[in-house]
Amino acid sequence: MRPAEKDLDLKFFAKAGRGVTFKKGETILRPGEDPTGIYYIKKGLARLYSISASGQEITFNILKPGSYLFMMWALSEIENSYFFEALTELETLKAPKETILEFIKSQPDLLYKLNKRTMIGLEASIATTQTLLLGKADSKIAAIFIMLAKRFGKNGKNNQIVIQAPLTHRLIATLAGLTRETASLEIEKLQKAKIISKKQRFFVVNKIKILESKLEVDPPKSSSLL
Repeated sequence: MRPAEKDLDLKFFAKAGRGVTFKKGETILRPGEDPTGIYYIKKGLARLYSISASGQEITFNILKPGSYLFMMWALSEIENSYFFEALTELETLKAPKETILEFIKSQPDLLYKLNKRTMIGLEASIATTQTLLLGKADSKIAAIFIMLAKRFGKNGKNNQIVIQAPLTHRLIATLAGLTRETASLEIEKLQKAKIISKKQRFFVVNKIKILESKLEVDPPKSSSLL
């Protein structure tokens, strides 16, 4: 989201909504529950995930500041089938569904930008999903690090990309659809080859081109998921 668009949303939510905070690890919504409003993320990260019948967690998205929670529900009224969790301390602004829908309907440009953003995110999601479905373990981990670098990366020294998100081996495994043990093994291989490294609490991508060469499909052109 561009700064001007983000400022517009923030100003509207600040006027129409109220502040709501969540602690790290707190569940925001469970499958089958109806949201009580639309949330705009001011600060922190949220995770959207599900749990399979065998008990395996699958993370579908990590939402960052400027993202909405439950906009899909507001626009389509589809029943929620996912868990939403505060991945970090989370500061949001919450507004009633009806108020948000009235605002969107009165702002054609905003609706267009929202649809455009959704389509860009969908393209990135499809490209990543191809690798996760068809690729081997090393290709899956490479795809996840590329996606995270584009979504949360900040340029560092010597063309490094610092992924400014609190990533654990377990979380990366749930993004890649792998067991924690397999994900850890592949991450350690990348670290040993100095393709990625760890700087304090953040992962650093040192050689993005080598990661891209490990993909079994072309990397997504867009920079974010939904």
